[in-house]
Amino acid sequence: MNKRYLGAVLLSPMLIFLFIGGVYLKYFTLILSLIGMHEFYTTVKQKNINPLKYIGYMLCIIYYILLSNTIKFDIILLLIIAGVFIMLCIPIINVKYNFIDLSITIFGFLYIGVFFSFIVLINQKSYGNYLIWLVFISSWLCDTAAYYVGKYLGMNKLCPRVSPKKTIEGSIGGLFGSIIGCTLFGMIITKLGVNIHYYNYILIGILCGIFSQFGDLSASSIKRYVNVKDYSNLIPGHGGILDRFDSILFTSVVVYYYITFVMGI
Repeated sequence: MNKRYLGAVLLSPMLIFLFIGGVYLKYFTLILSLIGMHEFYTTVKQKNINPLKYIGYMLCIIYYILLSNTIKFDIILLLIIAGVFIMLCIPIINVKYNFIDLSITIFGFLYIGVFFSFIVLINQKSYGNYLIWLVFISSWLCDTAAYYVGKYLGMNKLCPRVSPKKTIEGSIGGLFGSIIGCTLFGMIITKLGVNIHYYNYILIGILCGIFSQFGDLSASSIKRYVNVKDYSNLIPGHGGILDRFDSILFTSVVVYYYITFVMGI
């Protein structure tokens, strides 16, 4: 069996948790966050960075336990302050660690743990069981369209220093893939009783089509800096959790803030 198809099979339980939602999705997302953080903390060690990973994991677990139906920035701030306070004491006790290690620890928690949590927060909103699919539809269709358009029509490099294989043509194809996917999905769920105007799905498709690619390239820039191909080999043909969910981390943030501040849900 092709490794990418095998990897897709291994990822299929995610769909089950998306359908179930609630506390099951919350703690499944926590598990994904912890695995992703582990991949990140392991990867940066290639540059002799020593994140205090167990403190990062603890911050993530506490954050998810306290996570409710809205993101509470006071909790995040409290966790960051507490984490930094504790970690600043550690280099005094053990000179193996320094302020860069501390910064990367907090960054991993925010970039992976908090960004992943927007999946849970979207699911808990009105129509959330429908709107959560916009995160994945936009990301997956953008990625798929960008790959095939780039493969057959790509001529001009997009960001050769970050990701040499990506092309401008593929990027445009990915944008249209996201727009079309979100719009068609919006038309379907409107018939199922979701009272949201079509133009919102078009705008979400545009924003996610753009920032999905930024999410992909951001993860690639980290890998290029530490000189690794994949974050791990956990998922055959796909790499690690961060390799598969890098764009989803960004689209989840985009969808959450759009439906919160633009749509007022």
